[in-house]
Amino acid sequence: MDTDNEEVAMKESRRRERQTGPMNLHDLEALENSDSDIGLCGWLLVSLSILLMLVTLPVSVWMCIKIVKEYERAIIFRLGRILRGGAKGPGLFFILPCTDSFINVDMRTITFDIPPQEVLTKDSVTVSVDGVVYYRVQNATLAVANITNADAATRLLAQTTLRNVLGTKNLAEILSDREEIAHSMQSTLDDATDDWGIKVERVEIKDVKLPLQLQRAMAAEAEASREARAKVIAAEGEMNASRALKEASLVIAESPSALQLRYLQTLNTIAAEKNSTIIFPLPLEMMQGFIKH
Repeated sequence: MDTDNEEVAMKESRRRERQTGPMNLHDLEALENSDSDIGLCGWLLVSLSILLMLVTLPVSVWMCIKIVKEYERAIIFRLGRILRGGAKGPGLFFILPCTDSFINVDMRTITFDIPPQEVLTKDSVTVSVDGVVYYRVQNATLAVANITNADAATRLLAQTTLRNVLGTKNLAEILSDREEIAHSMQSTLDDATDDWGIKVERVEIKDVKLPLQLQRAMAAEAEASREARAKVIAAEGEMNASRALKEASLVIAESPSALQLRYLQTLNTIAAEKNSTIIFPLPLEMMQGFIKH
């Protein structure tokens, strides 16, 4: 338990280091910098854009005011630079015509299926495994500025991670330790996508498909194991029955009339089944005279 806590603490510390690394520091500085970085020419273009907006009022209002939904964030670029403050929204925000552009980022949890992957396990067995990944954009600015297509990159990374993780497991571990494999994949994906502003919330292994020949071999092995257990149980039952019969014979030997009662019980049982055959009990004492001669 202590070892797991130490590993979690180490991962969190590494994650904080990555978040304060050179790439993220550069992005944060870009957000904190003033619009004065656009230079004199940039300010001239911005001034012309503001003048154009004022001249074309009130028509330009419909082009300059944008609406962002509750689950979205807008990244505004002015002359190619991200404006101070990072993502905008939800609600109304204002852009300048000609100089500003924006990208909407969906902040809701996104679900996608990992296509079935042919994986060679540690014990040289080929299996087909698929899964499902739940993730969301945690930092809209990093998701836009640090990677071309965060969704496609996460999908490809999930497929590669699935192959890498399952390649280190035996077939028995894949079939029995799905939760551990899913947790390992989630941790790996979460660490890899931190620089993209993406938080991997959950990973699940959906299905493990085995080759047909391997399924038959495993079914034969399971059937043989069940037959072996059945034979052992039957042998134990015979042994217990023989012990009970031995004890019953000792009791009958002590009282000869008990054997006659047993004959009558057997006759009663046969008569209850409506058989045409009638069995008459013959005392064994009558046969002893013939055996002596």
